[in-house]
Amino acid sequence: MSRLAAGVVLVTAQEPPLDPDDPYAPGGEDAGMTATAFMSVSLDPPLVLVSLRTGSRMDDLLDEQPLWAVSVLAEHQRQIAGRFAMKGRVSDRLLFADLACDRGEATGAPLIPDALATLECRTEQRVEAGDHTLVIGRVLTARIPSTEGGPLLYYRGRYRHLG
Repeated sequence: MSRLAAGVVLVTAQEPPLDPDDPYAPGGEDAGMTATAFMSVSLDPPLVLVSLRTGSRMDDLLDEQPLWAVSVLAEHQRQIAGRFAMKGRVSDRLLFADLACDRGEATGAPLIPDALATLECRTEQRVEAGDHTLVIGRVLTARIPSTEGGPLLYYRGRYRHLG
């Protein structure tokens, strides 16, 4: 499958507060991961799908938190993709610390302000598929923050761009 070029997205979500009944309890942290297994499923209703490794942090989070977001990365955002794809990476808090993000109106999840497109989603269905979970989400909001540049692609184990 390394011969199939894929777009690169950043999937993000905000953990729920530790104690939603306590207004003084710390809020949940942001979480993010780079994904290449992302696709449009349906226009009516608007549905998308992301494939997550079963048992990964994002899989566990989206099992408890139905709201999440996607930023479609542009070719100049290779560093963002690499940052959230690192094996043995540092905590999500540190990954987001110096990254400019907007907050999704519908989800509260971080969005990359100059991404090619941003989507906010609510999980509709989760499907177990081998060692992955396919998360199908209904698109709540869709925006095109930037029309500059082409998409960031992943092909044969490396980030690429059109051209």
